[in-house]
Amino acid sequence: MNKIVIFGVGLIGGSVALALKKAGVSSKIVGVGRNSDNLKAAIHLGVIDEAESNIEIAISDADLILIATPVAQTPKILAAIIPHLAEKTVITDAGSTKSDIAQYVINASTQAKNAQHFVSQFVGGHPIAGAEKSGVTAAKANLFSGKNVVLTPNENTSAEAIKLVRELWLTTGANVSEMTAQAHDQIFAAVSHLPHLLAFALVNNLANRTNAKQLFEFAASGFRDFTRIAGSSPEMWRDISLANKTALLSELEAYQAEISALQNLLKNEDSQGLQTMFEHASQARQAWQKEREMSQEKS
Repeated sequence: MNKIVIFGVGLIGGSVALALKKAGVSSKIVGVGRNSDNLKAAIHLGVIDEAESNIEIAISDADLILIATPVAQTPKILAAIIPHLAEKTVITDAGSTKSDIAQYVINASTQAKNAQHFVSQFVGGHPIAGAEKSGVTAAKANLFSGKNVVLTPNENTSAEAIKLVRELWLTTGANVSEMTAQAHDQIFAAVSHLPHLLAFALVNNLANRTNAKQLFEFAASGFRDFTRIAGSSPEMWRDISLANKTALLSELEAYQAEISALQNLLKNEDSQGLQTMFEHASQARQAWQKEREMSQEKS
């Protein structure tokens, strides 16, 4: 790839750029974004080679466009780039929800000269990596090393486009897999989106209490570990929550049922029931951690 364009040079977009540079990829990396100060910082830090506000100039002759913005910005970006896309340009994204992105692409394709080709050149993607901090100053070259990236192509996606995007993520050190957009959203509603909502809710609950200052003064490692992700970008998680609303509501109902069961165990002072629940959860958590560590050792 001679030219890569990144919309949204923050934690994810910036880390992709740094990883490619660390790997020795010689592609020119152009950054596009709403915040000129952030783009200036990206150039100063050596994350990108150029910053460009003119969309036509930015994506001219690009081999790959990566949309690494909050998911709600994707429709506007697609609409802006369609008139200027080269036939060879492959488009991908890094959004945490995929069914909505797939629909955005279909909707936008009606404005393309060749709707079928436009759809075939888009490859949905989701890097399973992040941090509680956002912005280009939080970007790290090794953010994706050993981490999973899910691609969500459909039956119309070009094999060449999938190959290019797969190679992009492999170059960053990630492990790449594929699944449907629907399967992706159901899985990540349970293991990613729900935990973020719970962390935000707990911190919000404590912060609204009259003795909030005292509560936070005594909060220790358990609170820190559980709520770390509540420091993530509010805009990004607002968009993710709304985009994956249906699956998230289902997961919240399932979690509320678990909380109700826990309340009953406490009310009834059911020590055996509590221990059984805790043991089951503890064993599942330990098994997951062990498998994760073994997987990391192999990679």
